[in-house]
Amino acid sequence: MAKKISSPSIITAAGNKPKKIEEFIGRINSNTDSVSIARMKSPAGWIEPGQRPEFDEYTLVLKGTLKVKTEQDEIYIHPDEAVIVNKGEWVQYSTPEESAEYIAVCLPAFAPDIVHRDE
Repeated sequence: MAKKISSPSIITAAGNKPKKIEEFIGRINSNTDSVSIARMKSPAGWIEPGQRPEFDEYTLVLKGTLKVKTEQDEIYIHPDEAVIVNKGEWVQYSTPEESAEYIAVCLPAFAPDIVHRDE
């Protein structure tokens, strides 16, 4: 049966500045464990702790630039570009130069206890 999602849940974000996470599909908003889909809006200068999640993350940038740092690379994702970060890979996301808006899809769904943020 189809299920309409009328509005997202706002999730508290980690990082040095306030970032807006709007979860449309996921553990909180739709009681979905298999996948989460969220729109992220992060301000210029935002950076979050590194993490080694137990989920694959697929990110599509809509506006601005997202910096993605891994143990091997430091890459910038611009509008209409995407990045895949595999589960178990250390990653740190930031928007150091300008604000950004992007869609993040996590398989399985994001949860605080499986993201494994750095101390």
